[in-house]
Amino acid sequence: MAVTAPNLNTKGRAQNTYDVIVIGSGISGGWAAKELCDKGLKTLVLERGRNVEHNKDYPTANLDLWEFPHRGGMTRQFLKDNPIISKAAGFGEDTAHFFIKDKDHPYVQEKPFDWIRGYQVGGKSLTWGRACQRWSNFEFTAPAKYGYGLDWPIRYDDVAPWYSHVEKFAGVCGHKDGIEAMPDGEFLPPFDLNCVEAHVQKKIKDYFPDRHLVQARWAHITQPTETHLKLGRGKCQARNLCMRGCPYGAYFSSVSATLPWAARTGNLTVRPFSVVHSVIYDEQKNKATGVRIIDAQTKTTQDYFARVIFVNASALNTNLVLLNSTSNRFPNGLGNDNNLMGKFVAFHNYRANVNADIAGFEDQYYYGRNPTEPIIANYRNLHQQDTDYVGGYTTFMGAFRPRGNTAGLTEEIGAAYQDALTQPGNWRVYMYMQGETIPKESNHVRLSTTEKDQWGIPLLITSVAYDDNDEKMIKDFLTQSTAMLEKAGCTNIKPNDSKQPPGLDIHEMGGVRMGHDPKTSLLNKYNQLHHCPNVFVTDGACMTSTGNQSPSILYMALTARAASHAAAEMKKGNL
Repeated sequence: MAVTAPNLNTKGRAQNTYDVIVIGSGISGGWAAKELCDKGLKTLVLERGRNVEHNKDYPTANLDLWEFPHRGGMTRQFLKDNPIISKAAGFGEDTAHFFIKDKDHPYVQEKPFDWIRGYQVGGKSLTWGRACQRWSNFEFTAPAKYGYGLDWPIRYDDVAPWYSHVEKFAGVCGHKDGIEAMPDGEFLPPFDLNCVEAHVQKKIKDYFPDRHLVQARWAHITQPTETHLKLGRGKCQARNLCMRGCPYGAYFSSVSATLPWAARTGNLTVRPFSVVHSVIYDEQKNKATGVRIIDAQTKTTQDYFARVIFVNASALNTNLVLLNSTSNRFPNGLGNDNNLMGKFVAFHNYRANVNADIAGFEDQYYYGRNPTEPIIANYRNLHQQDTDYVGGYTTFMGAFRPRGNTAGLTEEIGAAYQDALTQPGNWRVYMYMQGETIPKESNHVRLSTTEKDQWGIPLLITSVAYDDNDEKMIKDFLTQSTAMLEKAGCTNIKPNDSKQPPGLDIHEMGGVRMGHDPKTSLLNKYNQLHHCPNVFVTDGACMTSTGNQSPSILYMALTARAASHAAAEMKKGNL
């Protein structure tokens, strides 16, 4: 497909000039926009997908299952045409409008990798898992201490105040538990454990005193503050229909929180349908001066200009944009003097889970559909390496009663079966892992030299795989989780390794990592490109290692911290 010649906009450059351009409107892009607009900076947000407005564009938010043409399922033809995206957690007839279609956005899998994407204003912040544990100092120091990764240029104390900053605004429920491996935050009241979860918590405490099962730390408003109410955000109704878009604004997203807040300042411009081609680098000025986009609908090219660029396109797309930002000065990608851009890509290991039954508690139930899950903080390789692998894992767990007490019935028809379906089933318990993986140079992404997308931009090649460390961690998780459930009195315990390819975790990280040394990293401690410091990267691409905690709240904190630094440096005239 032909693309129009670049519109240099020589006459209208001023009208396309802003203080800052933010590429991407997802969870970190939204935070960049909020913080920069709050500082009085005129900010342009470029989003490659369609516009989405809070409430107005949640078409399925209040539908019952029987109101969907296929009762929540997808047609065989859709599944055949979309084998990757249809595997995503939470994907269905009620949420499909917040995910891409595979054929529209191809990429090259050199090794199996499920790249899950949602292209619209708000990005994947509309469909994220919402777990919000803080990293501890263990995560920041372990890679260098145990020799499996680069040293982070920051520590927990550098980011702790920014965690507090974003937690207060976003609204994170949880309980202050005093766990060294999972620091406390600025929490709203937590969701209670149900009776079986409380039972498992007690048994773990009795038999494994160094392990801590605690209430979820989740981005849900359980008691709105004045800030939340100003945005029209209210208390979670425990519907657990979050990924359709929440009409109450109870879970955090860019669409319900950061972008509306930024818009209230009068400093925000959002341009949907803007597929970013590259960051423009001026070799006379030795800095980036703007962003070149291709309009997704008209296929015309347009340039926008700013003093500072924030790249928040999501981890792998950020790699793609920067690798495609070539010039005489940077022939291998913007700031890529060491040729490490796109390398040391990592992810979270979600392959292992354990399911079980537990007898008793039949006279007890729970209120609503709790959208959160209790957490067992990482207990591996903290003060010393105590396993045959490196890194750690977070364990999520839950207990529930499925619909229908059909035990003993042989036929799925008749009055007896109908009556049984009105009763809650017996209790079930599950655990699943979120494991740290090792960033390796061999795990990488790069641009295709032969294949391009519908906008003429090179396709991304993913070459990412598991290693022996991952296999050992899975084995340990399954052994330890089984042992904990046995002590809790569970029966019919079934350990499982899904063998799913990397990527389905939707926690891809790295490729533009932070570090002390420009020879071994791309970004400094404030997320600026070492060799082009007016370009900031604060999404998952910046990650030096993966840790075992959910990363989104860290992206938000790093973004707020970097935006504050950028605004201060702009005020001093340094950027």
